[in-house]
This record gives sequence, structure tokens and C-alpha cells, in this order.
Amino acid sequence: MSARGDRDDDGAGDWLSMRRDAESGIETIRAHFKGHAYELHDHDDVLVGVTEQGVQEFRCRRRLHTSTPGRAILIEPGELHDGHSPRDAGFTYAMLYLPQRLVAARLEALRGAGTPSATDLGFRDTLADDPVLARTIHAAFLAVHGAEGRLARDLAVDRLVARLAGHAAAPRPAPARRPQPAASRAREALHARMAEDVGLDDLATVAGTDRFRLNRTFREAFGLSPHAYLVRLRLKAARRMLAAGEAPASVAAGVGFADQSHLGRWFRRAYGMTPAAYRRICTNVPD
Repeated sequence: MSARGDRDDDGAGDWLSMRRDAESGIETIRAHFKGHAYELHDHDDVLVGVTEQGVQEFRCRRRLHTSTPGRAILIEPGELHDGHSPRDAGFTYAMLYLPQRLVAARLEALRGAGTPSATDLGFRDTLADDPVLARTIHAAFLAVHGAEGRLARDLAVDRLVARLAGHAAAPRPAPARRPQPAASRAREALHARMAEDVGLDDLATVAGTDRFRLNRTFREAFGLSPHAYLVRLRLKAARRMLAAGEAPASVAAGVGFADQSHLGRWFRRAYGMTPAAYRRICTNVPD
């Protein structure tokens, strides 16, 4: 069974259509945005997509990328990215969110035991000029988003993973300079205390440094301020809880947002929809 959510034109000409395949866990999105689309965020899934129309710009791997029609977009799990259009006409894109376990299983079946897991999967490039890959992505998108039969969906996704294997690369090496211990301790504290209202002085005490040095070293190590990193953690946790059917108010309290409205503002900025809409798409549970 699949669930679908559609967002009507919001007055600016933006729209979004999303589907989640309950059996595989694959999520598909087709959307059109003018100007700003998404704030910087990341996903637990492997993201593959194509730009259908217009010019799509996004930051990823700390670089600005420009995608035009026919280019394939490949984003690894945990890779921060955003999105906007530099032109008045906006852009339209189609994207599949492939669960890591699914990609790992298909790659192992394709290559045999010992294949790197999806969590270790890297891509050579964020944008690929590969017309066959672009067509394969779009065919898999149509099969899943259009709720075709199981056989059609399975074959389309298998073909996609097989084509992606040709663009895979060894995971990028960690920076030669390891994060300063204070930054690492602060990150561990944010993970452990995600739902708490932690202040910068509290975090600095745990890290063993002062608040100004912590903010600087944390940004250098992880590319985000401590607050932005915490919001990222909370949003990813909220997305998982909503997909499991938990109510937005309960999710907001569980991950540390002040209330449901606070969660909603951040969730919409990152994912382009409300928490209630995402929960309904994933579970068929009405708002």
C-alpha cells in the first residue's frame, strides 16, 4: 500500500507531490519551486533525482551546484544540502529517497557478499551527466510514484541500483585534521541530550572550553553552528517518528521542540511540508 500527499499551488506557484511506498519505504517527490525551496538539511536515505525543468541550485559537500534538465543528482546519506532557483521561472525536479538497507541489499545481490554497505556508499560526483542514468532514475520514479505493480517497481528499482553502482566511489576520506576534542565532546552531548533545552554555556562546560571558542571550533569541524546541528538532529528524529505514526504534538515534545508550531516551522523549512502532512503520507492516518 502507498500513500500520497499533494500540496496545492501556494500562491507563489510552488507545488509538491509526495508518495511513500509502504512495502519498500521508498519515498518519491516531484515538486516545483520558485526562488527559495529548502533550508540546509540532510537525510538518512540515498537521494537520487533529476531536474526536469528550469535551473536548480543547491549547496552540497560545501560547494554550490547547478543542475539543469537531464542532469542526475546523487546525494549520499547525511550529506547536507539545500535548494533554490536563481531564475524567475523556478525549477521542477523528481527525486527518490532510497532507504540505506534497500540499497545495501540490492548492491549485495548485484555484486555479491562483501559489498560496501549503503552507509559506506559514496558517489564520485554530486551531479552526473549520464543520460542513461537520468532516464533510469525517471523510470524508477514513475514506477514508484505512479504506484505501478510490484513487479514493475522492483525491476525499475533494480535497474536504478545497477546503474548507480557505476557511479559509486569509495567513501571520501575523513579530513586529515581530526575535530578538536572540545567539538567532539559537544557533538556527543547534543546527541545524548537532543530533547533537552541545552544552553551554549552548558555545552561549553561539557566540552571543556568557553562558549566563543566552542562555537568557532564546532563550525570548523562540522560545518554548522551547535544550534543548527541540534535542529538537524531533531528534524531527522522527528521525520522517523512521524513516519512511524506518532502525532506531531508528541513528536515535538519527544525531540525537544518547544511545541507543535515550533516543529512545524522548522519541518516546513527543511522538507517543504507540514509534519501532519508527512505523517498522513507515510501512514494514511488523517490529520
